[in-house]
Amino acid sequence: MSRVLGLVAASCGGVETRLCAELAAPAVRRGWRLAVTLTPTAARWLTASGELDRVRQFTDLEVRSEPRLPGEPRPHPDPEVFLFAPATAGSVAKLALGLADNQALTVLGDALGDPQVTIVVGYSVRDTRFGHPAWQRHLDVLASAGVQLHRLAGDRSWSGVLDLLPVS
Repeated sequence: MSRVLGLVAASCGGVETRLCAELAAPAVRRGWRLAVTLTPTAARWLTASGELDRVRQFTDLEVRSEPRLPGEPRPHPDPEVFLFAPATAGSVAKLALGLADNQALTVLGDALGDPQVTIVVGYSVRDTRFGHPAWQRHLDVLASAGVQLHRLAGDRSWSGVLDLLPVS
């Protein structure tokens, strides 16, 4: 059976047009079983663009954006590998600060720091973000926790971030 990849996505960088083609489909071709979790806004964007149904075609698991109710079964197994891409500047900052105000950040926050879990964050930010005084500290905090960081370029395919994942 394929290893589970927790694919987490936020609303930025063209997620509504690039998630399936540049991350989900290539990950499945590499042998990953996807457990997809979206931020609430990413779920809205994908629903509005019609891409949410397409995302569902790449997984046999529920695509999540909301927490489960008490007593409901867990819809995903615990992945040993997470790819958070695209990640917004706000989501990177929240993850670094330990803020979990949505299901996507909760699942990542629960895994952050676990030496048995690999986390790769592909972030999509403007060049001006690097001038913000807190930005580098957020990246440094995540790197110190073992997170592999990669900036997604708007003019290049996101698929290159998959090379940072262990072989499935």
